[in-house]
Amino acid sequence: MKIASIFSTTLIDYPGHVAALIFTAGCNYRCPFCHNSELVLPEKIRALSLIPEADVFSVLKERQEFLDGVVITGGEPAIQPDLARFVEQVRHLGFLVKLDTNGSRPDVLEPLLEAQLLDYVAMDLKGPPARYDKLAGVRVDLDAIERSIRLIIEQAPDYEFRTTVAPTMTFQDIEATVALVAGAKRYILQQFVSPQEKDLVDPAWRGKVALSEGELHTLWEAIKDNFSEGGVR
Repeated sequence: MKIASIFSTTLIDYPGHVAALIFTAGCNYRCPFCHNSELVLPEKIRALSLIPEADVFSVLKERQEFLDGVVITGGEPAIQPDLARFVEQVRHLGFLVKLDTNGSRPDVLEPLLEAQLLDYVAMDLKGPPARYDKLAGVRVDLDAIERSIRLIIEQAPDYEFRTTVAPTMTFQDIEATVALVAGAKRYILQQFVSPQEKDLVDPAWRGKVALSEGELHTLWEAIKDNFSEGGVR
C-alpha cells in the first residue's frame, strides 16, 4: 500500500466511532476542485515520503484500546493493488473498517463486500451524469459508478453517498445527482471550502463560486424526502 499519512485519532470521519485515518497516495480522477493535490498528481506524489506499512500497524497496535475503527481514504484507495490484503490485516487487529471511494472500481469493491471486510462505505458522487466527466477531470465509466451504487446499497453493512458541492454546481445539478441514489439510506451534501494553504488540482478553480452553507440547507430541504438520513456537512 502507498500510504501518504496517518492520523492516529479522528472523531469525525467515521460516524459514531473513534478511528484512525489513513490516506493512500494516488488517484484515478483529477477533480479540478480537489484540495488533496499532493495525493493525486504524480509529480507531487513522487515528492512524498511514503509511510511503511510496518509503521502504520505499529501505530494501530498502540491505539487498539482507544480506537473503534480505521478509515481508509485517499486519493482513491481502490486503485491500490494490495487493498484487500491490507484491509484484512486491519480487521485481524479487531478494528472496524470504513472505506472512502469514488466508486470507479466496483471490481475491487465487490469482493471486499462479499468477504465482509468492510463495515462502512462512503462513496463520493461527483455530480449529475451529464457533468460527471468534467467534475471528475477524466472520462468516467458511468456503468461502473451505477454498479458500485447498487453494490453498496445491497451489500454494505452501513454506508453513505456524498457530494462535495463544488464551484459551478447548481441546484439542478444536485437534483440530477440525487436521481442516481434516490431511496438510499443516507446522502450528505458537503460544502466546498477553498483551502488557504493548499493547491487545488486545478488552481484556476480557486476563484470559482460555490453554493453557500445556507443554500445547501435549503437544497437539502428540497431533496431530503429521497433518503432516510442525511444532511449538510
